[in-house]
Amino acid sequence: MPADDTPLMPKATAVWLVDNTSLSFEQIAAFCRLHPLEVGAIADGDAAQGIKGADPIQTGQLTRSEIEKAEADKDYRLKLSKPKTIVPELKRKAPRYTPVSKRQDRPNAILWLLRQHPELKESAIIRLVGTTKTTIHAIRDRTHWNSANLQPLDPVTLGLSSQMDLDREVEAAARESGITQPQMAPADQPDALMSVEESLQPAEDEPMGRGNERYDPDAVFKGLKAWTKGQPKEEDEDED
Repeated sequence: MPADDTPLMPKATAVWLVDNTSLSFEQIAAFCRLHPLEVGAIADGDAAQGIKGADPIQTGQLTRSEIEKAEADKDYRLKLSKPKTIVPELKRKAPRYTPVSKRQDRPNAILWLLRQHPELKESAIIRLVGTTKTTIHAIRDRTHWNSANLQPLDPVTLGLSSQMDLDREVEAAARESGITQPQMAPADQPDALMSVEESLQPAEDEPMGRGNERYDPDAVFKGLKAWTKGQPKEEDEDED
């Protein structure tokens, strides 16, 4: 029997099978993943004292017909019943992978996030650039081994994070912190990228697009009326 087929509470299940069935010690040991001598000690009262038996039928691990089948054939081995509902295994999200060529820029990106978005939690910074809490603390406390040479650089510009991920984390942190106005990029950071919403909004002093302009067709084709098919365009008279 595979290790995944081990019943819940094997010793408590063995206690119940010893007290309520005529199964052999070998059959109980094979089902509960125990040694036959340990099952014999349970039957003699030398082991598992004080353990209350657990009914495998009530927990859905065995059926009455399966037990009766094993009692009739001492060479038969009990099979664990399949669960009626399968609970999916929770997959733990792996930390963000950073290419080796860009790992040297990660401290600069962390410094930029700490200065420009102090409302971000450490977990958000870890998700954005794939770092550790120890590194964040070292850069914040100026105890990083390369603190003297660090320069704050936008992680989006460095290619360590996408603009959408950064905006999502900043918006979530702003809601938790009660910040309603988004922080503007400082003047000393000309390479900082605007958010997606800011880039899509037209500027106030920006003129209307050409698609909204209206043209006078008579004015546009005024100079073409004098042309006829097959005649060259008359050259303008030379200025005096």
